[in-house]
Amino acid sequence: MIKVAVTGAGGRISSKIIKTILKQEDMEVVAVIGAPNTPLEGKDAGEVMGVGKIGIPVNGAQGLADVLNEKKPDVLVDFTIASATVSTIRTAAECGVNVVVGTTGLSDEPMITESIEENNIKAVISPNMAVGVNVFFKIIKDLAKILPDYDIEIIEAHHKHKVDAPSGTACKAYEIIADELGRVKDEFCVCGRHGMVSARSPGEIGVHAVRGGDIVGDHTVLFAGEGERLEIIHRAGSRQAFVTGAIKAIRYIDFEAPEGKISTMADVLGIK
Repeated sequence: MIKVAVTGAGGRISSKIIKTILKQEDMEVVAVIGAPNTPLEGKDAGEVMGVGKIGIPVNGAQGLADVLNEKKPDVLVDFTIASATVSTIRTAAECGVNVVVGTTGLSDEPMITESIEENNIKAVISPNMAVGVNVFFKIIKDLAKILPDYDIEIIEAHHKHKVDAPSGTACKAYEIIADELGRVKDEFCVCGRHGMVSARSPGEIGVHAVRGGDIVGDHTVLFAGEGERLEIIHRAGSRQAFVTGAIKAIRYIDFEAPEGKISTMADVLGIK
């Protein structure tokens, strides 16, 4: 049985992850963690989610290390916010707990990598864990190699409550394409355009963010050539797509992931 701790108590994705784990025959939820000093602390996590008692209380993140040392989960799953996730990864690593992280906007990569390597834990970290999105990443990587002279634009759309832009998935798409084309990442990214910006410069890759309504997540990469264009599109119709990927990542952590290394969803799916 894979013992799982989940952060983000009360959040939409975290609640879906917990509900899905409860349906798995080879997994069990052993801890649920909320924000530091959350008003949910002590409440039954199942009642917080509206599914009835599951016998697991919500704990505040200020006591994360104590919870992990007591419950000894095999893996901690984190889909929260970047400012909290770095600290969560460090604490989990110091407690010897493996991590699955789907939080977007992470920036302190050296600290994350160092924590995972020094404590020799297993980790899957991806800005988007949907299976289809990671197939999307593979396709745009291959197309960038085939169509290096085409103009490339990345367009993402999300709900009006999303706080970071561009999305982590759009940034990852940009990184994949820039790496494949051998372009210096910071020099060729153009985020949105306004006013008299002059003609498109050679090699630039546009990245554009749309926010509105309840859009779960749409991503398009446009390859525009002379007389034709090719669009690769992924649309998430439900957040369950991210949860399904997270479940696959948990099993990968338990059975296949290497220690002291950050794996991606490409590793999980075997599509590198």
